Amino acid sequence: MSDLRFRPPADDDTLKDWQYVHNVIIPTRPLSLDEVRERARRDHLEVAYLDGALVGCSTVRPPTDESRAATVIVRVLVAYRRRGFGEELYVRGLHRARELGAEVIETVVLSSNEDGLRFALRHGFVETERYLLPGDTIPWIDLRLFPKP
Repeated sequence: MSDLRFRPPADDDTLKDWQYVHNVIIPTRPLSLDEVRERARRDHLEVAYLDGALVGCSTVRPPTDESRAATVIVRVLVAYRRRGFGEELYVRGLHRARELGAEVIETVVLSSNEDGLRFALRHGFVETERYLLPGDTIPWIDLRLFPKP
């Protein structure tokens, strides 16, 4: 286990850190600080730090009554990939989703994020849909977790 520290973005500094990671990983849909604040009100957000350095962030969108599906999204800055930090963020997000009553776990990856897609597929996620949002040129990929037998 690493010395990774996790914080919910509860002040402007941590909200800006979460925003920075999101906007670096998802350059096609940058979020304003107000949009991040809105997400922090409805979703469970975390920011990860290693010895004070920003490593990544996560989002858990709670399940809805209709689908009982939660969305778990993990983002790790390139300099910190392949060191187990994404795994730690993912396990925490998965645990939180289940605490919130999720019966199904989903994720979404920008198709240009090859590392993120590999990570999801390696963890048992299967592609369910590929689509473009209005104005986008890079497809999004929705995936659903199907545990390995």
